[in-house]
Amino acid sequence: MSEKKDLSFEEAMEALEEIVGKLEEGDVPLEKALNYYQEGMKLSKLCNDQLINVQDKMTKIMNEHGELEPFRVQED
Repeated sequence: MSEKKDLSFEEAMEALEEIVGKLEEGDVPLEKALNYYQEGMKLSKLCNDQLINVQDKMTKIMNEHGELEPFRVQED
């Protein structure tokens, strides 16, 4: 799994789409399908973790003192 942590979001999504395609074919032995499923779950978690990390970064903005603070939308 250490190699998986080095994947970019796009690479992980591509690998996940390949696994989904293989599983959707339906002509996969049970043991292999289980392995694909487990690998897909790892990739799914990796993508989710990366999205959460980006979301956390996007909800903060630097103030004039160079400190991070929560981002607030001003409504008119």
